[in-house]
Order: sequence, then structure tokens, then C-alpha cells
Amino acid sequence: MSAVSRACSWFGLLTPIALAASCGAASGSLAPSPVANDSSAPLRQVLVLGDSLSVSPSMAESFPAQLQARINSAGLRFIVKNAGISGDITSRGAKRLEPLLTSDVSILVLELGANDGLSGFAIATVEENLSAIIEMAQARNIRVLLCGMETLPTHGIDYALSFHTLFPRLAQKYHLPLVPFLLDGVVLNPDLNIADGFHPNAAGARRIADTVWPYLEPLLRQPSAVSN
Repeated sequence: MSAVSRACSWFGLLTPIALAASCGAASGSLAPSPVANDSSAPLRQVLVLGDSLSVSPSMAESFPAQLQARINSAGLRFIVKNAGISGDITSRGAKRLEPLLTSDVSILVLELGANDGLSGFAIATVEENLSAIIEMAQARNIRVLLCGMETLPTHGIDYALSFHTLFPRLAQKYHLPLVPFLLDGVVLNPDLNIADGFHPNAAGARRIADTVWPYLEPLLRQPSAVSN
């Protein structure tokens, strides 16, 4: 993710923002991991559209790779494709999504927006971009799991609070499952981040996967995820 130099202050201010609200560059596709051998079910795809949080600390140790391990352990016929790009923003994600939505994609894990918040992009613009991504997927009967994020009050506390409410609003509008905060338990924890204090290390990626899995697993087990 861009703006690494602001990482320390970002971490230090996230918790107060969340409390107030309640009152680059790795990229590429993750090589498919082996999946459970169940020839009775078709092999489907989980597409992760994200930024550096989805490719850190490496493709092989990222949280999408950790999700693949959980899928394999559960004996589910899904393969995770990691389409994360470090520094990505919602507008670029919307532009590059269509060719990624191949006929075997059943679920889209949408992990974008953090860089938009760091840059202070207008909330309405971020919402428009995320909406376009969601609608593009839903038009193809692809289920969307939305990953929530927080941002710094660098651009004002009102902006940070508006950013906080963006993800729940989109989840409600489009009837999506929502991971409330992707970095829950990882942010502010030096044991779960690499030296920049901003991106997850391998243990942090496992913790992110722990956070995402309870929301992803029910989608994987729905018959429509296999038959769309």
C-alpha cells in the first residue's frame, strides 16, 4: 500500500477513530494450491481483488494463500486467485475487474479502499467505484464479500468517520456480508506486521485470514456458489 511513511501515525490514530464512529509493489496472481479431490463438484474460483494488504508479506504467505489452506482443509472445491496489486485504488480496481470475472468465478472478496482513504479521495467517488465493482460482480451472479477498512483523520475527523460508515452502508445497500475491519487484531500489533509497521507479516496474514474465514466459509458452502 502507498504512503508507508504515514504508517505509524495511521496505526496510532485508528483506534480513536473506530471508537468515535461507534458513538510499491508486489502484484500478480497466486499460483493455485491443490484442492480437496472431490470429483463430484466442479472447481470454482474465489477472486480476491485487493491492494498490498492482500499480497503481503508475499504471495505465498498472504491472507488469500491462508484462505486457500483453509479451503483445502475443509475439503471444498474452490481455488483462490489473488488479484491484489500493491498501491491499488478503487478506480483502478473497477477498471481492471471485468477480464478477471471469468465464468468459473463464484465469489469476489473485495479488499480495496484503504489507499483511497489515505489519499483523501472524495467519499462519494470511493463509493461510486466500489458500487461499480459490486454491481459488475452481481450482474454475473457472483457473490461479493466486502472487507471493511478504516482511515486516518489526516483529512479531518469528519472524513474519517464518513469513511468508516461507507462499508456498512454499501453492505446494507447491496445485501453483502461484511468483514467489519480487515485488520482487526493486526493493526497496532508489532508482532503481526513487517518492519514498516504497516503491512502484515506471515503471522499477521494468518490473523487476517482468521478474520475473513467466518464470513467466507458460509458463502463457499452455499449451493449457488457452485452452480452459478
